[in-house]
Amino acid sequence: MQHSTGLVSVSFRAHAPREILCAMRDAGLSLIEWGSDVHAPCRDAARLDELALLMRELGVTCSSYGTYFRLGQTPFDELEHYILAAKRLGTDTLRVWCGTKSGADMTEGEITSLLSDCRAAARMAEAHGVTICTECHRGTFTERAEDALYLMQAVNSPHFRTYWQPFQWCTAEQNMQYLRALAPYVTHLHVFQWKGNARFPLSDGIDEWREYLSLLDTPHTLLLEFMPDDRLSSLTAEADALRTIIGDTI
Repeated sequence: MQHSTGLVSVSFRAHAPREILCAMRDAGLSLIEWGSDVHAPCRDAARLDELALLMRELGVTCSSYGTYFRLGQTPFDELEHYILAAKRLGTDTLRVWCGTKSGADMTEGEITSLLSDCRAAARMAEAHGVTICTECHRGTFTERAEDALYLMQAVNSPHFRTYWQPFQWCTAEQNMQYLRALAPYVTHLHVFQWKGNARFPLSDGIDEWREYLSLLDTPHTLLLEFMPDDRLSSLTAEADALRTIIGDTI
């Protein structure tokens, strides 16, 4: 089984797209998730087309579009603009945020309303031939594994899936329990090695990440998210560590 490897552009918000893509090429990475907040605004067609040209020039493919659309908060009509932007970048996968707080803190009415938005998003995604994926993040409905699993089952659409990333405030075993429960619904993974507020080189987490990946029985897209020191120069070492985790070399 061969996972694919890449980078989330928000790792380097202060750097220009060409700088990021050149650093990726040097680090042996060929997939990028463009963030809608800085590098790829959904309504800026000229910027999106420029990114598409740069990717072709430098041999990089857009794995996904990292939006900051938040189901249950962002006006729903905005979603189509993000979908069209994703297509302009050459990807059929969009990452969104789901809700504004943990499912544990939501009322039954709030959950019902959020599910309605999620089902509508799944229908829109199906109509456009794309997949909407929730961010696995604290402070959203997917904070807890049981809520994320409930969401996937309630929406029940191949066009509505989820990302996964370890919660730095949880133990490795707790994170494994989450991934084990959601594995059938996971598309992409955001990869980093944090413990609480402390960031560590990914090389410190090789065994831990191999345990995580052992829970997956199909190839996935693994995207480096943030460097331990925020330096572009650290990308090569992080990419090397990611390849060590999956048993790949360049």
